[in-house]
Amino acid sequence: MTQTVPSPTVPAAFVSLAHQLADTAGAVIRQYFRTPVAIDDKADESPVTIADRQAEQVMRDLVQANFPDHGIIGEEHGTLNGEAEWVWVFDPIDGTKAFITGKPSFGTLICLLHRGTPVLGVLDQPITRERWIGVDGQGTTLNGAPLRVRACDAVEKAALYSTDPSMFKGDAWPAYQRLAETVKLRRFGSDCYAYGLLAAGFVDLVCEADLKLYDFAALIPIIREAGGLVTDWQGQAPGIGSDGRILAAGDARCHAQALARLQDAG
Repeated sequence: MTQTVPSPTVPAAFVSLAHQLADTAGAVIRQYFRTPVAIDDKADESPVTIADRQAEQVMRDLVQANFPDHGIIGEEHGTLNGEAEWVWVFDPIDGTKAFITGKPSFGTLICLLHRGTPVLGVLDQPITRERWIGVDGQGTTLNGAPLRVRACDAVEKAALYSTDPSMFKGDAWPAYQRLAETVKLRRFGSDCYAYGLLAAGFVDLVCEADLKLYDFAALIPIIREAGGLVTDWQGQAPGIGSDGRILAAGDARCHAQALARLQDAG
C-alpha cells in the first residue's frame, strides 16, 4: 500500500506549462459558467458541453506548440502519441453535471505522466480561483501555500467524501456501504474538489468507483506530495489499466482500515 515515488525531476518548464494550461482552460470555462450552454450526451450517457471541448482543445494546442514530442490523453478529444516518454492527461471539466447546474465543485484536472507514472498534478477551480498543484519531490501547494494532510488514526473518526452513490455498481455498492457505515461523516456531491480538501487537511477519505485515468491521475501527485496516498481497492497504485475503483486517504492508518472494510476484512 505504499506509494511509488517516481525518480525523474520534473523540469521547471513543464511546471510552468501546467500553470499556463490551467490559466488558458480556466479563461474558456469562465465564459460559459452559469450561462445557457447546449448539453450533449456522450455514448456513455454522460453530459458534455462546448466548455469541455474548447477547454481541452486550447490545452492540447498549447502542449503541441511548446512540446510537440509529448503525448496527450484527453477525455474529449482522445489520445495523441500516447507512447511518448512524457504524456499529458486532461479532464477539462471534471464534474460536468456540477458545471451545468451552476455548482462550483467541478475542476480542471491536468496530469503529466513520465513513462506512465503521474509526476505532476493540477486541480484548478476556475470560478473560486483555487489551484492545487503537486509536483514530484516539490510538495503540494494551494495558490502557492504549502499543504499537508491531517492525521486520522481510525476510520471511525474519518470524514468520507464520494461524488455520487450511482458510481458504485454491482459488488462495489455493498463494499462502499461497509466503509460508509463505519466512518464518522459521509458526504456526496464533491467531484474532484473533495481530493483538494483532503490534500488541504479537511477530509480524511475519498472513495470512488467507475473512474477513468483522466478522472484520477492528476490527483495522485497532489495527495501524495501532501503526505497522503491514493490506491485502488486492492491497495495497488492506480494506473492506465486500473479498474476505476479509487481510495484516497490522508493517513496511512486510516487508509489501511478503510481498505479492510472495502475488502470485507474489517
